Amino acid sequence: MDVGEGKCVWLFPDGDLPSPGDPGLPLEGHESLIVLNTGDQDARMELDVFFTDREPELGLKLSVPARRVRCFRLDKPVGDQAFQIPYGQYALRLRSDVPVVAQIGRADVRQPNLAYYTTLGYPAE
Repeated sequence: MDVGEGKCVWLFPDGDLPSPGDPGLPLEGHESLIVLNTGDQDARMELDVFFTDREPELGLKLSVPARRVRCFRLDKPVGDQAFQIPYGQYALRLRSDVPVVAQIGRADVRQPNLAYYTTLGYPAE
C-alpha cells in the first residue's frame, strides 16, 4: 500500500485573511489551504488556527480522499465545526494521519494591482 509523499504535520505562520474587496473586482480577496494526497488512503486531518489576541481554535476536522487534491477556502466556514476565520492575522497547523503536501494561497485585493501567490508550509513531521 502506497502511503504517498509528503509529511503529516504542516505549519503556516503567515496567515493574513484579506477582506473580499470592493464589488466588481475580477477576484475576491481570500486565502486557501490546498492539500494534495498522493497516497492510497484517505487523509483525515485536524486544523488548528492560532491568533495574536485570543486562544486558538483547535481540532477542526478536514479530509482529502486518496489520490486527490482539495482546496479549502479560508474565507468560508471551514472544518466540521464550520469555523469562520476572522479577517486579519492568524497561523495554521495541519495534522494528518497520512503524509500529504500542503500549501497556502492568498488573493490580496487590498492594493490596485491585485496579488495572488502560493507558498508551501513548513513540513514539521
